[in-house]
Amino acid sequence: MAMATSGRKLASQQTQQIAMHTEVPGPETKKLLLEYSEIGGGGGAVAMFLDLEKSNGCYVVDADGNQMLDLFQQIASLPLGYNHPSLKAAHQDPLMQVFNISRPALGLFPCKEFPEICKEAFMSIAPEGLTKVQTMLCGSSANENVFKAAFFAMREKERAKIGQKGFTAEEEASCMNNQAPGCANHLSIMSFHGGFHGRTLAALTCTHSKTVHKLDVPAFDWPTADFPHLKYPLDQHKDENAKEEKRCLDHVRSLFEERKSKGTPVAGLIVEPVLSEGGDFHASPDFFKGLQKACEDYGAAFIVDEVQTGVGATGEMWAHEMWGLPTSPDFVCFSKKALLGGYYYKDHYQPPGGYRVFNTWMGDPCKALLFRQVVRTIKEDNLLERVKVCGVKLRDILDRAAKEAPAYVDNVRNQGCIAAFDSGSPANRDKLFSTLRNNGVFVGVNGTQSIRFRPPLIMEPEHLDQFEKIFFDTLHQLKAN
Repeated sequence: MAMATSGRKLASQQTQQIAMHTEVPGPETKKLLLEYSEIGGGGGAVAMFLDLEKSNGCYVVDADGNQMLDLFQQIASLPLGYNHPSLKAAHQDPLMQVFNISRPALGLFPCKEFPEICKEAFMSIAPEGLTKVQTMLCGSSANENVFKAAFFAMREKERAKIGQKGFTAEEEASCMNNQAPGCANHLSIMSFHGGFHGRTLAALTCTHSKTVHKLDVPAFDWPTADFPHLKYPLDQHKDENAKEEKRCLDHVRSLFEERKSKGTPVAGLIVEPVLSEGGDFHASPDFFKGLQKACEDYGAAFIVDEVQTGVGATGEMWAHEMWGLPTSPDFVCFSKKALLGGYYYKDHYQPPGGYRVFNTWMGDPCKALLFRQVVRTIKEDNLLERVKVCGVKLRDILDRAAKEAPAYVDNVRNQGCIAAFDSGSPANRDKLFSTLRNNGVFVGVNGTQSIRFRPPLIMEPEHLDQFEKIFFDTLHQLKAN
């Protein structure tokens, strides 16, 4: 497929030699882990230290000099891989230095260039029907503030029903003690088992992927719905999967109805196009259409969390665009490949009055400059088409592996290059993950026994040729042992 580069591949797009000198983690990494742990760094979760200066394109170099093909890309957050020339060029923009040295408090004092940067970087790829964007620092803060916007809208509707305009003295006094009626403690956000939306308090209430995220942390009394557990391949289990999706949609509606009957309505429902951290759970377009219809029927905001799936990873700019929704979602949240957090929203969810959605930084103009260049590169290099081509090739590799080594590769699923499979047991998944890493391919893990892929948008079919050889060699190695 011809790219905008006229057949000439940048160095960041070319296949390079995989070079493994040690097991991972190696001695230098282990030394740094000890040193870092002495000052509390990383919270005990650090896997390896990187040499980012030497990393390039689809390849990451660790502190021990091992160069690996990186198909996980910093938890899905590098759209153009490591050290892409267009992002290096963006650092030559004089504004980059200005914004870094005198970082503006965007909530009160945005730089004069920021409206135009937002139009070029964010509104140029806005989901159809969403007319506004709010930048934030990260995905968690985006979700937190979307919840607030949904609560504001619900409370405005409740006040309108009784003819109330503005806040009462009782509301203003009670909210300072965390009490009703000033605090809308009767409202909630519905989320799904297996979902992940962040680790701040409201986002964490809506997160249900791993116990380690939630233990010992207070949570709100908000409803959690069942998400479909489908059987794969999807085309071979249509009837069973349709029944499972109907069961889950019925559960969603029962939760809406239960809360409504108690006078504690759901203000919004949040869902990921692919429930990523819980194990890459998929659902059909009809399921998501059913969710939107339920939200419409019960007056709740339909919130699509595209932190992992957004910005081209599926071959579309936004994964929800493949659902064929009759109207756009009310909110679409982003982060990861957008390089900062934020959300798109419809006009009528504009918060009433200033300071309702507010903090000092409200994003980062330096990251917005970089993302503007990402968007330009996606368009100029036709990267969405490249993702589609690579998604088909990756799926073929995984399907063949599933036939050859089903104890290690099963339940293959993907949307573009958002891909995953299950191993027959957690132990098999862990062995495959670590052996692949030691053989020079770095992937991600999620759920209890799943492996996932989150490559950069610049990945070429040749990178997958390289992955295929190492992947099958690794499976043969594991089967021989």
